[in-house]
Amino acid sequence: MRHLELTDLTRLLNDCAGTEEGVDMDGDDVLDTLFIDLGYDSLALLQATGLIERRYGITLDEEAMDEAETPRKYLELVNRVLSVRVTA
Repeated sequence: MRHLELTDLTRLLNDCAGTEEGVDMDGDDVLDTLFIDLGYDSLALLQATGLIERRYGITLDEEAMDEAETPRKYLELVNRVLSVRVTA
């Protein structure tokens, strides 16, 4: 995989923590919504991050992950690491 999409992240988060009732993860407006407002706490993100690291053979910087408070920021971070891995 060379790029993680919002649909991939949504599926991983759903697998790790389910989906909070009334939250629509399908629209582009969700990209800039805080994870906590989407019903995902730090434990759900930690679980999703662990899955991504194992599945794609990458290591994500913990401090940078703490700053990735929205799906957009999270995807940017993961995809930056994935792109370095692919070109290396």
